[in-house]
Amino acid sequence: MSSQTRPTPLRLLHIGDLHVTDAGLQNHLDLARIIDEVNANMGSNLDFVFLPGDNADDGTPEQFNLVFAEMSRLKLPWRVIPGDHDFKPRSLDAFYSVLDCRWLPFAEEIKGCMCLFLDVVSAGTGGPDFRLGREQIEWLRQEIASARRDGKTIAVFMHTYPADLGEEAAEVAALIDDSPVVLVDMGHTHYNELANDGRTIYAATRSTGQIEEGDAGFALIAIDDGVVSWRFKTLGSSWPFVMITSPSDRRLIVDDSLPEPEDHCEVRASVWGRGEIATAEVSINDGGWLAMTCDSAGVLSARVSIPRTAYKLSVRVVDADGNSNSDTIEVDPIGVAERKKSSGSDEGSIGAWPERHLLGTQLGPNRNGKKW
Repeated sequence: MSSQTRPTPLRLLHIGDLHVTDAGLQNHLDLARIIDEVNANMGSNLDFVFLPGDNADDGTPEQFNLVFAEMSRLKLPWRVIPGDHDFKPRSLDAFYSVLDCRWLPFAEEIKGCMCLFLDVVSAGTGGPDFRLGREQIEWLRQEIASARRDGKTIAVFMHTYPADLGEEAAEVAALIDDSPVVLVDMGHTHYNELANDGRTIYAATRSTGQIEEGDAGFALIAIDDGVVSWRFKTLGSSWPFVMITSPSDRRLIVDDSLPEPEDHCEVRASVWGRGEIATAEVSINDGGWLAMTCDSAGVLSARVSIPRTAYKLSVRVVDADGNSNSDTIEVDPIGVAERKKSSGSDEGSIGAWPERHLLGTQLGPNRNGKKW
């Protein structure tokens, strides 16, 4: 499919668990700074901003009001789901009334991808008792069946790994395994992590409050014709920011993202920043740089000759003020997605990827960190 006929990828920005308590604390200030950065640099080249739950640390109306006051300044659409901290009062009344958000679960088709937003807390008894409940599981089953009939990919947005759903875990994992779900995007862990079972990418982004590893920031995520890309940007780091969205990095290959072997490849990337992009280029194995085109949606593209063996692919951009950014992935043109027995867990973790701020430390309340 040529760049002229390929659709714009689904692109979203994930702000990790906020755990907002009081005004003026660091996590509240960081949220405000993230909103400022997004408003100044992202334009309309995002489909939505996502909050994955644990928005208000104690689930109080006052805490939700702080979250809403900042999110209402956002110039882009945003979607929000609850976490266990939002459900501390054993009710989501304040979550819905203050945040003025859609009732969960709900489905939304964006750029040809069916996005399914789930509530894993209100069917439980609070704390880590995560459940979907029978009605929501059946809803999920029907939405998956409908998307499969229509030939659509699916992205699922939930607070935690399906493996944390207690007695429901095996059933939900099996539903996802036997489906066109290419991405499950989550919070809860407090750390950055990507897992791949050969069918689905499970992505978790470090929290904004209660951080135990690395700096505050946000994740950019794309689904480009079945290819899932993920890159973390630290708060206050320079712009522009570029992310390769196709082909797939070898660590994120899934069945549906495997292209037919050929001598040429269309490279696609997305770029964000307030300045006009002066140059955009692509390089194979640190060779010469080839020009890429940039459309009005910030999508870069170029058709390049590729080797038959594994190679390094880099894209770099420079804006009109001379500010630059680059992204690099590793591509295996004859790679095979390694299908693993999935339990909807981090069993398929790809481990550390420092350039992506994936540290492999699992420093969070569910692993090696504080229990908060």
